[in-house]
Amino acid sequence: TGFAKSQGIDVDQLVRSDINGTEYVVAKVFDQGKPAGHVLSEALPALLASMSFGKSMRWNSSGVSYSRPIRWLLALLDKQVVPFTYAGVASGRATRSFRSDAVPVVEIEAASGYEDTLLSRGIVLSTEQRQKQILTQAQELASSVGGRLAKDSQRALLDEIANLVEGPTPLIGKFDDEYLALPREVLVTVMKKHQRYFPVEAPSSSSERSVPLLPYFVTVANGAVDVDVVRAGNEAVIRARYADAQFFFNQDLAGSLESFVPALSSLTFQDKLGSMLDKTERLKVLAPQLSSWLALSEQDAAVVKRASELAKADLATQMVVEFTDLAGTMGRYYALRSGESEDVADAIRDHVLPRFAGDQLASAIPGAVVACADRIDSVVALFAAGCAPKATADPFGLRRAALGLVQTLVVNGLHLDLAFAVEFAATLLPIDASPALLEDALTFIRRRFEQSLLEHGERDDLVRAVLSAQPNRPSTAASTLAALNDAVQTERFQRILAAYARPARLARSKHALEVAPEVQVSDSLLQEAEELALWGAVQAAHARVSAQSSLAELLDAMEELVEPITAFFDKIFVMADDQAVRRNRIALLRSVAALPSGIVDLTLVQGF
Repeated sequence: TGFAKSQGIDVDQLVRSDINGTEYVVAKVFDQGKPAGHVLSEALPALLASMSFGKSMRWNSSGVSYSRPIRWLLALLDKQVVPFTYAGVASGRATRSFRSDAVPVVEIEAASGYEDTLLSRGIVLSTEQRQKQILTQAQELASSVGGRLAKDSQRALLDEIANLVEGPTPLIGKFDDEYLALPREVLVTVMKKHQRYFPVEAPSSSSERSVPLLPYFVTVANGAVDVDVVRAGNEAVIRARYADAQFFFNQDLAGSLESFVPALSSLTFQDKLGSMLDKTERLKVLAPQLSSWLALSEQDAAVVKRASELAKADLATQMVVEFTDLAGTMGRYYALRSGESEDVADAIRDHVLPRFAGDQLASAIPGAVVACADRIDSVVALFAAGCAPKATADPFGLRRAALGLVQTLVVNGLHLDLAFAVEFAATLLPIDASPALLEDALTFIRRRFEQSLLEHGERDDLVRAVLSAQPNRPSTAASTLAALNDAVQTERFQRILAAYARPARLARSKHALEVAPEVQVSDSLLQEAEELALWGAVQAAHARVSAQSSLAELLDAMEELVEPITAFFDKIFVMADDQAVRRNRIALLRSVAALPSGIVDLTLVQGF
């Protein structure tokens, strides 16, 4: 009766029906169709309401929240208006073209003519088409002055500009050659971040960092404009911007990079955690400690020590205060101008990497170590201060910091134990951090690592198998996972896994749980040749393998156990009547099962 009621019919209206050889009770329900226009009238308001944005606003008494105030709604089904109201605005057949048009209101006769009608007004409806038009024309303009669009600026800037204009009109402008003396990153940041200009660089096959810029830029106006007037306006703006940047640069160069360190005391890191100078003092202890744990060379350790002292100094410079994205980058320039070695300067630059998803990582070990120290301090300190990320809020960017940490460890092959690092970082804080809180911070980092592996297409069972055994060593875990990915494809691995599964399952059985964990194998209780042979093979395997062993070393040792394990189970009855013998045999199987501990949990691999 419940099924019939859920379908809105009586029980006697149900019928029996054979579906793929199985008999089911079926309800036949007639659903009266509605005209498409009627369905759309009901559905479109809900569709609009379902859209969400990073930032929304309310602008009238309707209380509707949207990315921008809604001024008109165009809704057509063929030639008919689809009537509905949303946010106090009634739908119709009118849309708008450019504000500068003599008659900006455009009546659309039919939905099929919408795109062509807009195009006749200079509006390109397709985002992809706008991108193609912008890129093609911008490249032609750059070529006209003997250059090319800077490759490091194209993709993200193109996406943004294509969504800022409806009728792209690219044009080229020029700035004074004297500003080319400023660091390339300063010029590009001003053009990209502040003006949405495409930088123009000289044609070259060398790396992007060293390709010189030309004194030109490409900007994109919206719709038909007076090109000369718009160009002049943009050139005036960029001239003023670069004049400011040049002033900041010259002022900063008046002192050494180290001279800015005391000024970090005026920059707050977090209320409970003190200033950026306090953070620097923690880095000066934590980074060298990481160097020690990682057994860096004396030269690299010295670079880490010096870079950790200066890493945050550029935050107090005028250039970085004005252009925050240049933190680290300006530190490198100022360090070189202050007489620091190129290794130290590179480490200062690299310690802020990666700054965003897909960004490059630290290019050398010293910079990677300082980058890791910085992120470990941030995660542990901010968790201790009660600033852990929420489901919808991460104001300190700790998810990005944790992901950057594990990526840097993996790419640079830094076999750091995060449990030690987190615990040590907590001792440097001005506030208490409980063991439970530190475990939360560790779990947070582990989950970012696990998520990253899964997003890159790694098998879920293999990821869990490795991370359950090596939760705190991302670099080692990544190496093990890569080796495991290859191994599971082989017949050899499947043979080893099948043999291992028998003792491992018994070691976790109900009977095994009745045997105390501290029970060890007693040689005197080994009665049969097969169990003596297995015990000898297991001891030899444990002598060869430790938690620091590679997967290859583990599998080599486990392969030697396949025959003894098979012989053992062919001849030996584990659950002997003699309780002492039974406990001894279970202890023997536990010893086999424990062999992969700290390397991989084979019980989680598919097929176990």
